[in-house]
Amino acid sequence: MDFKFLIHTVRNIILDPVKEWDVIYAENKPASYFSSSLLFPLLMLACVSTFLGSFLYTNTELTNAYSVLAGVKYLIMLYLVIYGTAFIFKEVTNAFKLGKDFNLSFKIIACSVVPFFLCQILSQLFESFIFVNILSFYGLYILWTGIKKMIDPPERNKILLMISATVAFIALFSIANWILTLVFDKLYFSIFA
Repeated sequence: MDFKFLIHTVRNIILDPVKEWDVIYAENKPASYFSSSLLFPLLMLACVSTFLGSFLYTNTELTNAYSVLAGVKYLIMLYLVIYGTAFIFKEVTNAFKLGKDFNLSFKIIACSVVPFFLCQILSQLFESFIFVNILSFYGLYILWTGIKKMIDPPERNKILLMISATVAFIALFSIANWILTLVFDKLYFSIFA
């Protein structure tokens, strides 16, 4: 895990995404590096934030096991959503004859969700700060600039790629949240309650 890379990438993708995409393109680091040095630390922060928010504020009448399960559920859910969205994005780029590169698709999706993760870290910890999630939409601009720099598709395909990635993310997030909530609630109430 490269904390210098994490801090540098998060700061620069938020402040100047166009310049940061140039750096990402030039460095050409593998998806595994982005996964371990960017995605995993943000996932863990979101997971810990969910655990602490549930433990301290949300479910004071439930046992501590519920808070642990809430954090684990959120970790699994976000992991599945990010990798699922990257896989769908790879298939869409292949359908548009723009290449079939999971490494590239994963980097675009992982960097585009940085604002979402930052907002989730805050809003999962303090439920009253849920309004900050509106700032997650900045990720759409990061996605747009990433598609433009990393793939450089024709103009009409840029919009379709952005829409497909956004719809895939929202659909996977909703489905994964619904299924995992059912599973983890059943697990909690059958074992720990």
